[in-house]
Amino acid sequence: MRIEKLKAKMLTENIDSLLITDMKNIFYLTGFSGTAGTVFLTAKRNIFMTDSRYSEMARGLISDFEIIETRDPISLLTDLSASESIKNIAFEETVDYAFFKRLSDATPGLEILATSNFVLELRQFKDDTEIDLIKKACAIADEAFMSALKFIEPGRTEIEVANFLDFKMRDLEASGISFETIVASGKRSSLPHGVATSKMIQFGDPVTIDFGCYYEHYASDMTRTIFVGSVDDKMRTIYETVRKANEALIKEVKAGMTYAEYDKVPRTVIEEANFGQYFTHGIGHGLGLDVHEIPYFNQSMTENHLEAGMVITDEPGIYIPEFGGVRIEDDLLVTENGCEVLTKAPKELIVI
Repeated sequence: MRIEKLKAKMLTENIDSLLITDMKNIFYLTGFSGTAGTVFLTAKRNIFMTDSRYSEMARGLISDFEIIETRDPISLLTDLSASESIKNIAFEETVDYAFFKRLSDATPGLEILATSNFVLELRQFKDDTEIDLIKKACAIADEAFMSALKFIEPGRTEIEVANFLDFKMRDLEASGISFETIVASGKRSSLPHGVATSKMIQFGDPVTIDFGCYYEHYASDMTRTIFVGSVDDKMRTIYETVRKANEALIKEVKAGMTYAEYDKVPRTVIEEANFGQYFTHGIGHGLGLDVHEIPYFNQSMTENHLEAGMVITDEPGIYIPEFGGVRIEDDLLVTENGCEVLTKAPKELIVI
């Protein structure tokens, strides 16, 4: 079904052949999870090329494709394109100039076309199997977070907390972390992407933890901010503002909502609390085989609309330099009439 949808899209955009080199896209289309592979599609043929390390694996995994064993797939494109009488070949946006040059040299006489989000636009919409895998990845992150609450204490370093979470998720059957775990404590919590350091967590620190895992290739991504020992009134106000923004968006999300509205709802809550200048990043992103994938959101995107089956993040934050910050992030499944929150870890203010 995925290949058929992609070929219909090729036909609509007058693309005779498509070369796919991004391994996440290749997995999405074929189920192949090795590290070396290339897909070449024409109207009549589905070709998968890989080297001798993976050819047996590919034959066992991939159906409805011709499997060609080669260490240099681009060099085969001259013959392949000639046999199909094609006039153009399209490539993915992730390739570099060296790849483009080799592709041009290997296919003289063909028009070379660049695509943008060609496969990713299909990947935005998750089927039931994908949703179940993302839910499992979220459940692993939830359980790891609850365990971390018992581990975090004054004197632990940020790196120790990050390592605890990473190994705990592995213990819970994650295949790996979905990005470098962020643990930012004290004043460092004002850093939206403050990777863990050797800084010791102290009594009175806010601790922002942004982490996630892969489960059978699908990602989770969640953030919680907790407090160690105590929380002052200003930070409590900041926390409750961020929580209110996060939950306001959850109440409004549904298919048909514009991307601009998705960004505006939580941003308005933060602005009305006079913290607008301290919300310095986008409200969220898509989630799936990549921890960050389309859609992305901003105030200018008035023509783009949420659709049922998208999995997206809701991550408002307030970051005050030299003071501290708070972020709360959930993963949401968009439905026709609302959304399902996939991350279940508590969001009430936690002091440990």
